[in-house]
Amino acid sequence: MADSKRDYYEILGVDKGADEATIKKAYRNLAKKYHPDMNPGDKEAEQKFKEVNEAYAVLSDSEKRARYDQYGHEGVDPNMGGAGFGDFGGFGGFDFGDIFSSFFGGGTSTSRRNAPERGEDLRAHVAISFEEAAFGCKKDVSFNRVEVCPDCSGSGAAKGTSAETCPTCKGVGTVRTTQRTALGMFQSTRPCDTCKGRGKIVKTPCTNCRGTGYVRVKKTLEVNIPAGIDDGQRIILRGQGNSGRNGGPAGDLVVDVAVRPHPVFERDGYDLYCDVPVTFAEAALGAEIDIPTLEGKIKYTIPEGTQSHTQFTLRGKGIQIVNTQKKGDLIFRVIVEVPRGMNSSQKEALRAFADKCGMNNYTKKDSFLKKIFGRDKN
Repeated sequence: MADSKRDYYEILGVDKGADEATIKKAYRNLAKKYHPDMNPGDKEAEQKFKEVNEAYAVLSDSEKRARYDQYGHEGVDPNMGGAGFGDFGGFGGFDFGDIFSSFFGGGTSTSRRNAPERGEDLRAHVAISFEEAAFGCKKDVSFNRVEVCPDCSGSGAAKGTSAETCPTCKGVGTVRTTQRTALGMFQSTRPCDTCKGRGKIVKTPCTNCRGTGYVRVKKTLEVNIPAGIDDGQRIILRGQGNSGRNGGPAGDLVVDVAVRPHPVFERDGYDLYCDVPVTFAEAALGAEIDIPTLEGKIKYTIPEGTQSHTQFTLRGKGIQIVNTQKKGDLIFRVIVEVPRGMNSSQKEALRAFADKCGMNNYTKKDSFLKKIFGRDKN
């Protein structure tokens, strides 16, 4: 036995009262996890695989499970007069390779090895300006990809020759080995050493691809950047990745887009934000001011008495929504700039202006002082 002291329920990770379906499900998961095909050369995984099968061989049989529940390991140990594993004839007279095939998709890895396989996806990067992102543009993107060799059409054989069926695995790509264990005859499959799992042998390799059937080439594609794309978004070009194998489809090219920041605008979704400085006089008296947009400046009239940090919205002056004709908004905030470096006459004029205003024109300050002091402050 793999380990006569370890509890079979513990090995499968199930409760003692677990039903047949629960035991079978646990066994399938663990058998797949520790199967030699999944862990080539891993002795620890091989040992656990034997333990899992030993436990399942007992717990899946109602009579043997009953003896195990009543007498423990002695009830199923052939040396102690129990049923033991000799009765199973190598897992009940059938090949575990067949069990594994039926559980996990059929044919172990043999049929999958030569099945059509999709090519790998590739990544590329492109940097564009803020305006290019807003209005859309075209950019050339260069990248390396794996393609089917044009000289041998992917066979790997030199012109005038062809690949031959591997004599060791008969074109299957895998070989089956049989090993006698304490649990009976154990069979497993592994990639064929002769053909490296391909099922074919190339005696005269193609000089262009060195017998691999594939070559790495540098490609340059013109990528259409849609209007409204944002920093960090991606463009996927279907079928522009590495070529597939065994007739499988090519992968995709994923282009990551980086958008350089703008000196004035900030973007939030499809809306634009910016600050527009105005003078004290413009804010106090109202004025027609220039507002920047991505399409040029426009005139906008702010009302008399506009306070600093007041926001205004220009509808439809933001970023175009991808694949539509709609646009977000432009929200600008006026920032009242306090004059600096005034000369004496300017200061005197400003003091006279302040005296004439008193508190009548400063409702917020007046309200603030009343909340603190409970009375007017001049």
